[in-house]
Amino acid sequence: MKFGPIAAACLSLALSSVAFAQTTMKISISTAQNSHQGVAIDTFAKEVEKRTGGRYKVQTFYNGALGGERESIEAVQLGTQELAFSSTGPVPNFVPETKILDVPFLFRDKAHARAVLDGPIGQDLLTKFDAKGFKALAWAENGFRHMTNSKRDVKAPEDLKGLKMRTMENPVHIAAYKGFGIITTPMAFPEVFTALQQGTVDGQENPLPVIISAKFDQVQKHLSLTGHVYSPCIFLMNKASFDKLSAADKQAFIDAAKEGTKANRARVDEDDAKGVADLRAKGMTVIDNVDKAKFVAALAPVNAQFEKEFGKANLDKIRDYK
Repeated sequence: MKFGPIAAACLSLALSSVAFAQTTMKISISTAQNSHQGVAIDTFAKEVEKRTGGRYKVQTFYNGALGGERESIEAVQLGTQELAFSSTGPVPNFVPETKILDVPFLFRDKAHARAVLDGPIGQDLLTKFDAKGFKALAWAENGFRHMTNSKRDVKAPEDLKGLKMRTMENPVHIAAYKGFGIITTPMAFPEVFTALQQGTVDGQENPLPVIISAKFDQVQKHLSLTGHVYSPCIFLMNKASFDKLSAADKQAFIDAAKEGTKANRARVDEDDAKGVADLRAKGMTVIDNVDKAKFVAALAPVNAQFEKEFGKANLDKIRDYK
């Protein structure tokens, strides 16, 4: 079948506009692709492409390839990167209202934390990002954080005294861990493995899915299931990039983030269920009968400070959420 010159020109114009119509965006994480965070962004990317008929393609980057969490969030705020998926570690530096979620022993369990984030409290917090240059698409999950170190078993708070621990760049975490007598060393996640390997720090704290995917068992001997802080994750988009989308595409991005969250939480559940046995098999000593009440009591002075900062009523609203 032959095309006349005008038809051929029209066809090539149509094809080039199809090619031109695809917009590529970037999203990044600090952890490995084979992790609860990798599953989140891979699912999100697939869903965005599907829900926008291929007009939007999301390129995925892993292992801090575009920088640590704080750098990625900064890039999204500046608009040099369209999307990021991050734990809330560095988020309070950008949106101070989110600090409250990092208070130790605030959530009873994952079901409680997820209900708070998916309910009015969490959804209201998502709106606080708009004024800072972000569109927060959805809350996802990092998990409950536990302590690891290379020095000794940690069964009670006094065992933490004098341990040099890497912490997130997060003011609430730092205040709490100082309350345990930890020597806190804030550090971006991509630097942590090497710092543990070289003995720059004795330990770190992270959820099981992170400990497993980062292979911390290779450089840490002791794990204590303290579950001291629940760590959310979040899908963030540059506000200007989001505002340019049509109403249907905006919904497509939000729905894709919700699907990413579902896949992410399912992977956290899976890692939590088999993680302890896996890490024991790899030679870690796991203390799973930690006296939580002692840890909570040790933080009484710090908690008094948090109640002053956030308001007891606000903390209780989260604690008592059903």
